[in-house]
Amino acid sequence: MSQAVLPLPRSIAAAPALFAGAVFMSAALVFLVEPLMGRLILPALGGSPAVWNTSLAFFQAALLIGYGYAHLLQRLRSARVQAAIHLAVLAVAALALPLHLSRMAGEPPAGAPIPWLLAVLALSIGAPFVALSATAPLVQAWYARLREGDPDGGSPYVLYAASNLGSLIALIAYPLVVEPMLALSAQRTAWTVGYGLFAVLAVGLSLLLPRSQKSAHPGESRDPGVFFGGRADVIKNLGPGFRRDERVESVWADRGRWVFLAAAPSSLMLGVTSHLSTDVASAPFLWVVPLALYLLTFVVAFQARPSIGPATARLLQAVALVACVILLPMRTGGWLVQLAVHLSAFFLTALVCAQALAARKPEPARLTEFYLWMSLGGVIGGSFNAFLAPVIFSQVWEYPLAFLACSLARPWGGRSFDRPEIVVLVCGLVAALVAGLIGGINPMAATTALGLVCITGLAAYRLKDRAPLFTVLIAAVILSGQAIGGKLDTLEVRRSFFGVHRVAEVEQDGLGRVRLLFNGTTLHGAQGLGAGRCTPMTYYAPAAPIGQVFAARTAAGAAPLRIGAVGLGAGAVASYTRAGDTLRFFEIDPAVVAIARDSGAFSYVHDCAHGDISYVTGDARRTLAAEPAGGFDLLLIDAFSSDSVPTHLMTVEAIRADLAKLAPGGVLLMHLTNRNLRLVEPAAAAARAAGAVALVQAYQPAPPLAPPAATRSTVLALARDPAALESLRRDPRWRIADPKGVTPWTDDYVNVVGALIARMRDPSDAS
Repeated sequence: MSQAVLPLPRSIAAAPALFAGAVFMSAALVFLVEPLMGRLILPALGGSPAVWNTSLAFFQAALLIGYGYAHLLQRLRSARVQAAIHLAVLAVAALALPLHLSRMAGEPPAGAPIPWLLAVLALSIGAPFVALSATAPLVQAWYARLREGDPDGGSPYVLYAASNLGSLIALIAYPLVVEPMLALSAQRTAWTVGYGLFAVLAVGLSLLLPRSQKSAHPGESRDPGVFFGGRADVIKNLGPGFRRDERVESVWADRGRWVFLAAAPSSLMLGVTSHLSTDVASAPFLWVVPLALYLLTFVVAFQARPSIGPATARLLQAVALVACVILLPMRTGGWLVQLAVHLSAFFLTALVCAQALAARKPEPARLTEFYLWMSLGGVIGGSFNAFLAPVIFSQVWEYPLAFLACSLARPWGGRSFDRPEIVVLVCGLVAALVAGLIGGINPMAATTALGLVCITGLAAYRLKDRAPLFTVLIAAVILSGQAIGGKLDTLEVRRSFFGVHRVAEVEQDGLGRVRLLFNGTTLHGAQGLGAGRCTPMTYYAPAAPIGQVFAARTAAGAAPLRIGAVGLGAGAVASYTRAGDTLRFFEIDPAVVAIARDSGAFSYVHDCAHGDISYVTGDARRTLAAEPAGGFDLLLIDAFSSDSVPTHLMTVEAIRADLAKLAPGGVLLMHLTNRNLRLVEPAAAAARAAGAVALVQAYQPAPPLAPPAATRSTVLALARDPAALESLRRDPRWRIADPKGVTPWTDDYVNVVGALIARMRDPSDAS
């Protein structure tokens, strides 16, 4: 005798948009607060990509806690009781608001800030984030339970697509809309108000729920042998031939697949972000693109009718992945092509994993459990990249390893390997081995070696429907490619929380052997190894603006100088010091200090400096604040690179604080060279607002000077007293810095997108 399905309350049947709206809004708040917290943390840790990776790992862990709480809450029989408890949790979490950066953890330690960063995030946003993250699985579970028997009651997973769509829109809106239009204080207030509005929406949603519910889920198993509760009918559907332990083992196998299929793309997302910013291109907001594509894969995979079918995704992914791993070791040339290939391979690979997850999603009764195990996988993947990989790998090896893991999500074939497949495998492996040998022995034969690697790639594509063989050949391509990809003689690689630093050596016409220091793709210093080894190079060359100022201030007969320099690099400015001068470097990364001072790779601070050299580690905004007022005759701010711009060092408040550290007649130099952002106008506007006069020089080396002997640079010279800049004012190479109506950046307002657009419109720094 069948049991009649009671009609749904009219209010519930008519309100699917309310469920979708709640999921959408909670996800949007979650993904708005992540970059917002990054802005709040910036003054303490600078703009290192590792700050984002570590923060993302924290948010993934908080998401896991939220999903675990949601899953446990679903064990209660009454949906109304669940809603009441969740509203209470939202209210208690609101005690951490209004949104702010907690100071309970103190100041960040130099060199190892990860525990501090995790503590600050937990204290500042942990509770509201957990409460919000639990909303999506809770609302979906309520939707499934309340609409059971209705045609769409069995597909609450469509709401998961809405959740990821909300996350995606919020993520893109922050840098493009929120940050340029709202001051930081207004952002914090708006987010807090948004949290309150969501709580009101949650109250409205709870009123639609029925007052009682007979059971948590029809047919739900209370079998203690099935952890977190399975469905009895699902266990039975495994077949009458299954013993009880086999049935339980199958349930655990499902959970293992969910964890793996979530962990691999999570690791891949952070890996591609690190690889692109380290070895391909330095650009602001680059971290947004992989995360946005990652969210988009879930939107597509959990659509009722996916816009990209699984078969199409696997076909395209095989092509993109083969092309990507062939290009993987190539660090020079065609960066736009590399960006396109890497991001395409990442998106399609993550999509294959997301679709594999969607194909294995359980019945709605196990929905919260499904999300819990998925979240655990995300934490494992993110934590591996954020915490373990920087310790065990000197380079970004976690990226290709994640590709290999994701390759196992492809079809396995379900049969033994036949002879043609074995032949293709062997041919591909032999080609990769020969390519590695040729590239390692004779770098001049790189073209031939690359051709052999392509053969291995074609073999991998041929076996695209046999995941184990495909993965083996992709690994062979990666390993062989390393032998032929390097164009520089790399001497040393050091990886720290703040980036990957590479010391390389090249033969330069007219200069002989030159040693170079790279942070990612940005050149941070160079030194000749011949007779002119104490002549500063790159941005610090005597003919460049920084060199001009140092040379003038250290001319014969000039009084001893007290010099401060934010940003160490290879230590080139130390060569300008004379006996009696003092130079204090302020460097956020202890690894850079180790390279410039201790490794022997560069000798500026040992063999070329004649003054007293000292070092202070930590963020310069914080460490400079501890210096006495009037303590420097010359202060150089040289902490800007093309990917991560520490905007907190060029705000009105920062410049005003730096000017206070200058002695009478002192000069402040700001090195603003940047490939992607036009920083002259906001810096000039901030200088004017801080009460300083400012001159600017956009320097372009003329023959016979050429990189790395001298490189293009843009420098702002500031002083409180116009007389301190009189000698520069008489030099036609320097001109008055014109803000051109740009709003000055402050600790409360920064517009990086505006600087990016300005650079696109005018690639030069000439006014």
